[in-house]
Amino acid sequence: MKPRSFPAAAVLLAGLAASVFAASGTVASPKIRAKRAESSASDSALQPDTEIIDAPTTGVLDYRGYASRSRFYSQGGVLEYLTFGVYPGVDLGASAAGDGIIGNETNVRMRAPTAQVKYRFYEGDQELPSLAMGFDGQGYLYNTVSKRFNQRQRGFYMVATRELGVPGFQFHPSFNISDFDSNAVFGCLPLTLNIRDKAELLVEWDNINNIVDSRLNAGLRAFLTPNFHVDFAVRAIGAAGHYSDGAPRGPERIVQLKYSNSF
Repeated sequence: MKPRSFPAAAVLLAGLAASVFAASGTVASPKIRAKRAESSASDSALQPDTEIIDAPTTGVLDYRGYASRSRFYSQGGVLEYLTFGVYPGVDLGASAAGDGIIGNETNVRMRAPTAQVKYRFYEGDQELPSLAMGFDGQGYLYNTVSKRFNQRQRGFYMVATRELGVPGFQFHPSFNISDFDSNAVFGCLPLTLNIRDKAELLVEWDNINNIVDSRLNAGLRAFLTPNFHVDFAVRAIGAAGHYSDGAPRGPERIVQLKYSNSF
C-alpha cells in the first residue's frame, strides 16, 4: 500500500499556524548570548542549543565559536560534526560518518563527508519567533544497495524558535526540502524543556510527509558543564518494518557528546 502523504501546502500551513500561535504569547524569543571581551570558558551561561536530536533550532554559535559533536549510533557507528561561528548569525560546518568503528566489526565503512550551513536572519521579538534558514547534507543509515541514505538528508530548511509562555519551554517548527528532484516538502515539530540548566527534555516529530516515514524521537540532554553536554535518545519510536537493505526502521538508541567554546 502506498504511504499516505500529507499535502505540502498543509505542512507549510501548519508551520505558519504554529508561528502565529506562538506569536500570541508575551514571552520574547530567546536571544543569542552576546560575545564579550572578558568572556571565557568559566562563564556560567549555557552554550546555545543549535540542534535537538536530528532537528535544527534557530540557535547559532557565537562569532568565532566552535563546536564538536559526536554521535554513537547502531552497529558501532560514529558520526562526527565540526561547526564554526564564522560570522555573527552564521554557522558553517562539516560532518562525516563511519559504520562499524566501535565493537568487534571487521568491516569498517567510511561515508563521504557532507556540509552544513545555518543563517539566523531574524532575532525574534515579543510578536514574532526567531527565524533561521540553512542546509544540512547529512543523512542517516547508509543503504549499500541503493547507494544512498535510508533516512535522507534534511537538505534546505527554514526553522522558527519560540518560548511558549513557560521559561525554558520552546517550540522549534521547521520545514525542509531534502531532494530538489522531487521537491517533496517535509515538516518537523520539536519541543524542548530546559530544567534549571541541568537537563533538557527533547521531543521531535520529524520527517513529516507520510505516516510510514515520519519519525518520533525523544531524549534527555544532561549539561555536565556550561560547555559540554551528553544526549541520550531513542529515534523512530514505534516504527516497524525494514528498509530495502534489510536494516530495521527503528527504534534506534543513540548517544551524543557535544563540546562548544570560542576562540
